[in-house]
Order: sequence, then C-alpha cells, then structure tokens
Amino acid sequence: MLALLTNDDGINAKGLLTLKREISKISDVWVVAPDREQSATSHSLTLQYPLRINKIADKFFSIDGTPTDAVMLAVYGILKKRPDIVISGINHGPNLGDDVSYSGTVAAAMEGTILNIPSIAVSIAHWKPKHFDSAARFVRRLALFVLKNGLPKDNYYLNVNIPDRKETIKKYKITHLGKRLYNDVAIEKMDRRGKKYLWIGEQSPTWERERDSDFSAIKRGYVSITPLHLDLTDHKAIEQIKKWKIL
Repeated sequence: MLALLTNDDGINAKGLLTLKREISKISDVWVVAPDREQSATSHSLTLQYPLRINKIADKFFSIDGTPTDAVMLAVYGILKKRPDIVISGINHGPNLGDDVSYSGTVAAAMEGTILNIPSIAVSIAHWKPKHFDSAARFVRRLALFVLKNGLPKDNYYLNVNIPDRKETIKKYKITHLGKRLYNDVAIEKMDRRGKKYLWIGEQSPTWERERDSDFSAIKRGYVSITPLHLDLTDHKAIEQIKKWKIL
C-alpha cells in the first residue's frame, strides 16, 4: 500500500511529521507538502508560474505551491505509482463547519478525491495543539479501515477533527458540518512611510449550537468524522428554483 501525505502548515510542521511516523507502520509513505505555511489557500492552483520541487530526503519532497498543487504534482510528477490513499494533515487547528471553505488542508483531500483516490483531511480542534501522537494513532486506525473497506460512495471524502487530548482516543461521532459564526474585521495599520495597510483579522469566532454537528461532537470530547461530497449542488432546492419565472 502507498499513502500520500500532505498538509497546509508546511513541510516541517509537527502534525505532518508525527502523522508520517504513525502511517509508516501500516503503509509505504510519501510526503509531498508546501515548503511554507499555506493556511486558508482553499482549493487554489498555481497557474501563474512554474512550480519547484525540492527533494529533502527519500520519499520526502517540498514544493513552492499550495496543498492542491502538492497533491497534483505528487500524483502526476513525483510518485512512482498511484497512491492508495491521500491524508492531509494533521492540521494545527480546527477545520469545523464553514472553515472547510477556506481550508488548504481540506482542499488537498478534495483534490485527492477529484483524482479518484480515497482521501481524508485531519485537524486537531485546538488553536495551539500539543497532543499530535494520540491524534495520529486515531488517524492510523481510520486510514487502515479506509484502505481495507474504501469509502461508502464515489466522490466522498472525510473531514476529521480530533480533540487535543493526550490519552488514547476511543470515541467518535459521524457528524454534519456546523455553522461557524465569524467575527472578521479589517485591522488598519500604518507602515514606516505613513501608508495605511490592512490585515484580515478575527475576533474569537463562535458557532451555532446544533445537534450532531462537528462542533457539538468536539465540544463533548468526541472525534468528529464528517463525510463531504464534491457535488455542491443543493438538490433539494432544484424543484423550488424550477418554479421561478425569470423570463
């Protein structure tokens, strides 16, 4: 078996290195990841300039692009054979609810799915995570199950959020995406030449309390496993929209 690992925190991130060590117990592992942090790059591809590949060690490469670039270059240009699974993470922070729209971690799993490879995005649901070992052990068990059994349907991938706990994780919930309540602000600063510039900032986001959501599972100490689909169509809305009289 061959596992492709990537992330959006960069090639030297502790979450990625811990995951590599654990997944190596069940599979041949190749790592292809961005050479720097690429958080919140979503599903972006680099099309404006050529991408550079840096071989750091055997089966261990960095690229000067996004997580999506990393998966595409790995499958089409670096790996000697097609991977059996793509695992993106372990992300240093949560990817819950609407976070998935921004997440480079989740986008890498989405790209793996587009390439017809079973894929998992993994995050620790804490802004300053410490316990990557216990999270990686859970991911190993989940990855082994997926490698043996596959995913329920084509075009599905998994978004996994894990509590930051030292002890062995023994419980999980299958969840839906919750609703993140963002409090984003544009923070104005001044450079040395007196010119204004802006940072996109955030004031402690909250979330809607909703039963069986990923937020709810994490709040209660469970791992959250959310199946996501490439098809973004709202099929329930189609019949309603067909009734519109636009012309």
